[in-house]
Amino acid sequence: MTGTITEAGFGDLTSYNGMPRLSSLALSPDGARLVAVVSELSPDGKAWQGALWEVDPAGERPARRLTRGAKGEGAPAFTPDGGLLFVSARPDQEAAPADGKQKDKAALWLLPPTGEARELYRPAGGVAEFAVAREAGTVLLAAGAHPGVGFGEQDEELRKAREDAGVTAILHESYPIRYWDADLGPGFPRLLTTTTPIDVDSPRLDQAADLVDLTPGAAARLDDSPAISPDGRWVVHTERVEVSAAYGSRVRLRLSAADGSSSRVLADREGHSFLQPVFLPDSSGVVAVRTLDSTPDEPWTNTLVRIPLDGDVVDLAADFPEEPEHPVVSPDGAALYFTSSHRGHQPIWKLDLASGEVVKLTASGAYTDVRVSPDGASVYALRSAWDHPPRPVRLSASDVDQAAVALPAPGAVESLPGTVTEIETAVADGRTVRAWLVLPTGASADRPAPLLLWVHGGPVMSWSGWSWRWNPWLMAARGYAVLLPDPALSTGYGYDFVRAGWGSWGAKPYTDLMEITDVAVGRDDIDENRTAAMGGSFGGYMANWIATRTDRFKAIVTHASLWHLDAFTGTTDDSYYWIREMGDPLAQDERVRANSPHLRVADVRTPVLVIHGDKDYRVPISEGQRLYFDLVRHGVPAKFLYFPSENHWIVTPGNSKVWYETIFAFLAEHVLGEEWVRPDLV
Repeated sequence: MTGTITEAGFGDLTSYNGMPRLSSLALSPDGARLVAVVSELSPDGKAWQGALWEVDPAGERPARRLTRGAKGEGAPAFTPDGGLLFVSARPDQEAAPADGKQKDKAALWLLPPTGEARELYRPAGGVAEFAVAREAGTVLLAAGAHPGVGFGEQDEELRKAREDAGVTAILHESYPIRYWDADLGPGFPRLLTTTTPIDVDSPRLDQAADLVDLTPGAAARLDDSPAISPDGRWVVHTERVEVSAAYGSRVRLRLSAADGSSSRVLADREGHSFLQPVFLPDSSGVVAVRTLDSTPDEPWTNTLVRIPLDGDVVDLAADFPEEPEHPVVSPDGAALYFTSSHRGHQPIWKLDLASGEVVKLTASGAYTDVRVSPDGASVYALRSAWDHPPRPVRLSASDVDQAAVALPAPGAVESLPGTVTEIETAVADGRTVRAWLVLPTGASADRPAPLLLWVHGGPVMSWSGWSWRWNPWLMAARGYAVLLPDPALSTGYGYDFVRAGWGSWGAKPYTDLMEITDVAVGRDDIDENRTAAMGGSFGGYMANWIATRTDRFKAIVTHASLWHLDAFTGTTDDSYYWIREMGDPLAQDERVRANSPHLRVADVRTPVLVIHGDKDYRVPISEGQRLYFDLVRHGVPAKFLYFPSENHWIVTPGNSKVWYETIFAFLAEHVLGEEWVRPDLV
C-alpha cells in the first residue's frame, strides 16, 4: 500500500508533511463503491492537494486512485446511477478559456463509472458545497453571489464592475462580518436546485434553463450544510433570526420547495438553535440537532429531534447525557446513527427510533463521515485514534462495543515512536479528570522523559482523536512525553463537567490541569524538572493563564491565544457567543476581569513563545501583539513567531514546518538546556 507511515517519518518534518491525509467518505447507492479524499503534498510542496481514491468496502482489494487534477478534488458524492460528483478548481479542457478570476473558482464535476471527468457547472462565485437527492438525482448547490442582483449574468457583471473600478469595499447591514479566516461578503451563499436529475450522461448545466435560485435575497452565511429530500421535492437550510442587541441571533430551519414555489419556517424556538438537518428516507421530515443556546449561567446543550414536515418537533433520546452530533438516518428509517464525545473517544451511537434504545457501536476511537449500507447491515466511517490517523473502516450495524475492521487505504501506520496510555485523578469536587499520555520510546526510570502539557482548544471539546496540526508523535520522536488532558469544560463527561468551568476558565480548568500534571510527573518515567506547557486557541489562553499562576514549567508556548478578554470579546468573529458566557465587557462585567490573564502579566516569570497568524479572525492578531508587547515591557524572555498569511491554524506545509521547528528550538533551549538555534528560514 502506498504512503505507509512508519516511526522514522515523525523524526523528519519533510517526511511528516508528505504523509497521506484522509477525509470525506462517500458510499455509492448500491453500496458497492466507497470513495475518500486522500490529500498529499502538491508537486511544488507548497500545499496539500486532495485526490479521490476508491476503497474496497469488502476490504479485499487495495485502494486505487481515481483523479489527478492539478488543483485537487474534494467533497465526493454519488448520483443514483453511480456517477461520482466532486468539487474542483481544475481547468476545464473542453471549455473556452475563462477569465483569470473565474477559472480558479471551484466547479462541480462528474466522473462516470467509465471515462474521464467533465465539468458540469462553474459559477462566478464558485461552488461552495452540494448535495444529491438520493432517489430523484436532482442536486442542491450552494454558490456565492452578491445580494440584490440576479444569480448568474447580473452577478458576473457586478463582479466585473467592482474589479474594473478597483473596489474591494464591503458594506455590512448585519452581524457577523467575518468567520474564522473569511471576510463575509460582498457575495453570500445562494441555494440552487437543478430542474432535472444529474446522471452519468448529463450535459453542462445552463444557469437559466437548469437551475432554480431558492434564496435570491440571501445576505448571510449558512450555519450548516443544507439538505435536499430523497424525492427531490424539498430543501431545508438554516437561517439566522436576530433576537436582541444583548443576545445576538438564534438559528432556525427553513423549508423550501425545490422548484421555488413555496418557502416557510420549519422549526424555530426561542432560546434554541436548530443545526445539522438530514431528511428521513421517505422525505416526510428531518432529523436535526436542537441546541439550547448558552447563557452566562448555563453552557449550550444538544438534543436530537425529529421534525415532520407537517407536524411538531419531537425529542429523540432526551436523556442522552452527552453532546449528540452529525445524525445519519438508516435507509429503512428505523435507526438513527450519531456521534458524540465520550471519555477521550468519539463513538458511533445507534438510536432505535421505535423503542428509543441507544447503544454504543464502537469500543474505541473517534469516528466521522458515518455512512450506512443500503441493506442496513454495515456502517462505514473514518476512524482515528491517537495511534492512527483517519482511515476508512467497516462495522456491523448491530454489534455493540465492537472493534472496527480497517479497509486498505493510503496512510496506514506500521510503527510509532512511542506508546500511548491513559491516566486520571479525582479532584476536590468529586469529578474524575483523565488524560492521554504519549510516552517516547525508551522512557523509563533510568531515562525519564521531559514532559509537555498540551491543552486543547474549544474550549468545549476534548482530545478524542488524531491531530495533524498538533501531533504528539513529532514530540515523542524527539524524546518528549506529551500529556493531553481533558479538564473542566471538556466534552464527553456529561454536562456537569462542562458546567464546572463555565464562565470561570481560570478556576477549575486550571486546577484540573495542575492536578493531572502532578499525576504525570509522579511517574518514574517522567522528569518533573523538565516540563513545558503548550496550547492553541483556548489552550493558548490556558497556557497564558498558567504563566501568570505558576513558574513550575520551564517554557510556555501559546498559539492563537486569548490574552485581553475585554478586547477579544469585541473583535472576535462571533462576539455574542463569548458574551453569553463571560458577560458584556461594556458593562464592566466582573467575570471578564476575573478571567483575563492580561491583568496578571506582572506575575509571569516563565519564558514564552507567542505564535499568531494575521488572518485569524476567531482570535484576532491584536491578541498576539498585545501579549508579546506586555511580556516584553515586563522583562519576560519572549519570542513572537508571526505568520502574515496564516489563520487560526497554520495550514500550509512550509509554514507548518517552521511552526514545529521554532517550537523544537524554543523547548530545546529552555527545557533541555541547549543553546538557542534559530530555525533556518525565519
